[in-house]
Amino acid sequence: MSRNSKFFCGKILSAILLFAFFITQIQIVCAETASPCRYPDYCKEYIGKDKFEKFNRKMFNFNTKLNKYALRPLHVVWASIMPKYGMDRIQSAYHNIEYPKRLVSSLLQKDFKAAKTETLRFLANTTIGLGGMYDPAKSLLKIQPKEEDIEQALSKCKVKRGPYLVLPIISGTTPRALTGRIIETGLDPTTYIASPIAALVKMGLFVNRTSYMQPLAILMERTFADPYDITRKLYGMENYIKNSNLDREDVLASEAQFLDKYTVNSDDTLLVSTDGKAALLEVDTIFPETEATDIKTDIANKSNENEENKKEPDILNINEDLEDNKNALLKDDKIATNETLRGGAYTDNKPLQEAIQNNSDIDADIILENYNPQHPVIDSMRTALFSLPDIDKSMWSELSIWNRSFQNRIRTSSVEIYPNREKCKFRYIMQKDKSSPMAILYPSIGEGTMAHHSVVMAKLFYDAGYSVIIQGSHFHWEFMKSAPKNYRPGLPQNDAEHLKIATGKILDKLENKYDTKFRKKVLLGTSFGAMTALFIADKESRENTLNIDKYISINPPVELMYSLKELDKNNDEWNLNPNNIKHRTAITAAKILSLVQKKDEPDFKIDTLPFNEYEGKLITGFILRQKLSDVIFTLENSKKTDKAALYNTINNMSFHDYATKYLINDENKTIDDYSHQTSIHLIANYLKNNNNYKIYHAMDDYLTNRNQLKKLKEYTGKNTTLMSNGGHLGFLYRQEFMDDLKREIKLN
Repeated sequence: MSRNSKFFCGKILSAILLFAFFITQIQIVCAETASPCRYPDYCKEYIGKDKFEKFNRKMFNFNTKLNKYALRPLHVVWASIMPKYGMDRIQSAYHNIEYPKRLVSSLLQKDFKAAKTETLRFLANTTIGLGGMYDPAKSLLKIQPKEEDIEQALSKCKVKRGPYLVLPIISGTTPRALTGRIIETGLDPTTYIASPIAALVKMGLFVNRTSYMQPLAILMERTFADPYDITRKLYGMENYIKNSNLDREDVLASEAQFLDKYTVNSDDTLLVSTDGKAALLEVDTIFPETEATDIKTDIANKSNENEENKKEPDILNINEDLEDNKNALLKDDKIATNETLRGGAYTDNKPLQEAIQNNSDIDADIILENYNPQHPVIDSMRTALFSLPDIDKSMWSELSIWNRSFQNRIRTSSVEIYPNREKCKFRYIMQKDKSSPMAILYPSIGEGTMAHHSVVMAKLFYDAGYSVIIQGSHFHWEFMKSAPKNYRPGLPQNDAEHLKIATGKILDKLENKYDTKFRKKVLLGTSFGAMTALFIADKESRENTLNIDKYISINPPVELMYSLKELDKNNDEWNLNPNNIKHRTAITAAKILSLVQKKDEPDFKIDTLPFNEYEGKLITGFILRQKLSDVIFTLENSKKTDKAALYNTINNMSFHDYATKYLINDENKTIDDYSHQTSIHLIANYLKNNNNYKIYHAMDDYLTNRNQLKKLKEYTGKNTTLMSNGGHLGFLYRQEFMDDLKREIKLN
């Protein structure tokens, strides 16, 4: 490039940077007209009011179509030419080239330790790592990367974030983030290389880098009713985590420890636990977007004099006479906690679990050795550990046409269930012998056909000699669009009828397609899908149309309305710390991201999850409320619907509110009048008089209580196997469960 050309480019770049800087300084004041919500609106928490929502949604739809019909085919071609190993090496090399932006960002933040770390990594990876294609700095020298960018520096310099914007190709961003990208362009060495060959190289780098986003884009399209809303939530949360440096393990650990010690009250004060007593310290700002260093320093100084005398608070309060109080504890299904530490510390209820276990009139059939229980809600999150080897193992990317991993061999199809309604989507994988036994899978509440658990369960059945059909939950927006217009999911008998019809048509389609009859059929459901499976079993016992040989039900709610109330109890606990919900949720999300990254490491092993009770309920509530949001969005959305008003309604609606509004047809009845017909007690006769089913449950499932489990055992006898631990589906990953399930489905 000539000297004049360089000067011209420099002037243009300076003008762009100056313009972008002024954009970020514009303070946009938006009047919040919506009333406070019962549940947190995470979009507003992290990204503010969506001032340009109509424009953003149009651009989001444009980008979605552009990605689907233009970029995705290009990515498929690229991924089918370049093996995954090669793609990873190119991506690693490009990451190494981006060293200047990380260095400048660290220096602007006066984070000289990070600057030194990134410099050492760059030198090691450029030399020993062959230009950055490998990462010996991490694998050999144990120097962990510091993922810094210019936006983080701008945030540290108090530059305003600005409104959320969706732009062509760039997708979701903010003026501050856009400014950061523009500055990074000036710091990218490839920007100053102008030649046809360099242009092709940069195009290849762009295609390689963006191809990694396609699996997530596909998942978002198929999983969520409103991909725009969830994309905005995740962008805001990720942006907050990054700009707060919560993606660094040391910062994350420090912030988590800080929140475990101090909790925020509704009057904007920090409550500090010292000597088991509450001390209030006034602060001007509660957890701003930047680090809360000043607050922590102030608190540390004021509480330092009491540190030596600090005592661990009394969290559990169990009377010596357990028998007198056991019924009250079980009725509430809650542990008494010290009010001073609500949301700050968490209840270790292991002693109570053991005490009740020892004094209970029902016993576990399978003891999970060394399970190390934490809390039923946290233990339920261990369901994420449920996996099997070689599910996605391939030398090719997930997008490649050559990828023949188990996950990629599962086909997608659809069938019309009702006229003038969308076709019902399902996924399936066939054995070479098309007449092999067939397993039909019903997933947990709100899960679609892309659910990871369904894929793992499908692999387990496939390895046992079954072909497999994966259906979506009846409580999932995709299934709802294939059901009649007046369909409202939540009444087990009604849900079972529609799922039964869908299953019958799917079986007919596959048997006609492959000109065969399946020798045997097994129907397995988990959670709410497990309850529906049992209701179908009851229907089939009276009128056999599906010819199913065995039903397997894992953690079915015994009384659905009780389970919904328990879900609402957990969801409502976010309000224990309403003022730091943004920071607390970000810390919890950062812990999950850290755990996911470690899960891919060869020596990964975990005995407990890094969450306390409050965090467990927070993330569980986030996931379950998203599923409820998708259902309500599907029921109420139209082209003319005001999306902001709709989400205000959604964020004020509990599961109990949903049941009251959508499931009660008689104005003289309440939701409690539906308790019996939405419980397993309704099908007690089937459970007592049949032997073609198997139920797995956990003794500490937080969606049931001991009296319900005792009643279930009375109905089912040996057909129910109780696990000693696991909460709700938190025992799926255990070998004891998988071995027992394999015995149940073993073919002669």
